[in-house]
Amino acid sequence: MGFVLSILYFVTYYLTPDTVFGPLGEYRVELILGILLILISVPKLQISFATRTPQAIAMLGLGFATFASVYLETRSLVHSFNVFQGFLPNLFAFFFLCLHCKTRAKLKMLVAMMIFVCFFVIAHGYADMRHGLPDFAGPNTWEGWDQEHPYLFQMPNDAGDRIFRLRGLGLINDPNDFGQLLICVIPLTFIFWQPKREFWIPYRGLKNLLFVLLPLSVLLYGVFMTHSRGALLALVAIAMVAVRRRIGTVPSILGAGLMFVGAMALNFTGGRGVSAESGSDRTDLWRQGLTLVKAHPFFGVGYGNMADYTDSHHTAHNSLVVCAVELGAIGLYFWCLFLYPTLRDAIVAASPEKVKEVIPVDPRTILYPWFEQKKEFVDKITLNHMGRMMVLSLTGFLVAGWFLSRSFVMTLFLLGGMAEVIYQLAQDEKVIVPRLSLFRALGGAAVLAFVLMAMMYTLLRVVGFMH
Repeated sequence: MGFVLSILYFVTYYLTPDTVFGPLGEYRVELILGILLILISVPKLQISFATRTPQAIAMLGLGFATFASVYLETRSLVHSFNVFQGFLPNLFAFFFLCLHCKTRAKLKMLVAMMIFVCFFVIAHGYADMRHGLPDFAGPNTWEGWDQEHPYLFQMPNDAGDRIFRLRGLGLINDPNDFGQLLICVIPLTFIFWQPKREFWIPYRGLKNLLFVLLPLSVLLYGVFMTHSRGALLALVAIAMVAVRRRIGTVPSILGAGLMFVGAMALNFTGGRGVSAESGSDRTDLWRQGLTLVKAHPFFGVGYGNMADYTDSHHTAHNSLVVCAVELGAIGLYFWCLFLYPTLRDAIVAASPEKVKEVIPVDPRTILYPWFEQKKEFVDKITLNHMGRMMVLSLTGFLVAGWFLSRSFVMTLFLLGGMAEVIYQLAQDEKVIVPRLSLFRALGGAAVLAFVLMAMMYTLLRVVGFMH
């Protein structure tokens, strides 16, 4: 029951209540689902691994920083609570996933849900591209057209030609946001891959074609339809990380460069350049962001308020800068406290050297055979495979996030929950080292926050020197 409601909750937030429930969406169905899930989840908290992870502390800290950042700027409890409600779905996403999605089979269903969301948007956007584009142009015409075709965003490219970019609704109502989701889902599709070692699986090649390669092709086409420059860079980064272990670092970098050149030749970005000059407006916003961090160092300017403090009334288009500006050093620290152990656990699970072989259980030693038959056993190869899948997905999210203002989007916290479920599967088999202690996680988060801010400062100095 809890897992089904969780899946419905996630779909509702990605596709919007009106899309999922039609006329019933106006009755705050997502809030009703959240309340039901809380009632189901609270009794499980005491026995769940979720409360023993550093990420649990990070989520509570982010919630506190969100509320405090707004209150210190507005001195309004009502407004602060209303803004805090906007962050709650992210907090719920991590805990609901850890509580109700604790097996490999349920992880597959979660990935299938994310693929369905992507396919739903791609299908609507493709239909509009095929049948909904007008033959004429004009300011009034385009304004009305945007309202009638919410899955496509029209804009001029560098040459002044009008292009159409695929987008979703709600959380993914920007082409870059939807591109980031697609990039994260692409590695996750390999959870359905049937390796050669499982020779006993009938029609293994056909299953890989139907459940991995074909969905992968559709998702890649969706990324192309977004014409997102950040998504392209993230896709190149994923490819480089994916093949580095097999062919080496230098060849993987060269291959990634060739992949980037080929994508640009195929007009992947819709005629929008990828260069320091084309991104000068973003770097200007990053500089303004660092200035705001100095002026509001502890709790920032308030959750969601950065655009009110910049010259162009735009946010920074960089998740790190947005987090530091809106929640200050306190919020950035808790954000890194979520990110650091998540990355560490995914990397450890992906490493063949750090995951031991699973020892099969002797049936003669089982006291309760009926219980053991229901238990899901996951071997080392599968654990490593899922760990690599998470490393690639998180890589895509972070690279795309370097060019997006999406520090607190639900996708990040779903990925964090998935990484911890996979790690817990390994811990249940006693084949992996324990999670980071809270003390080590706290220290690692501080180092990560410092390194990320130093990287941003260095990057801006280098860009300024080039100009």
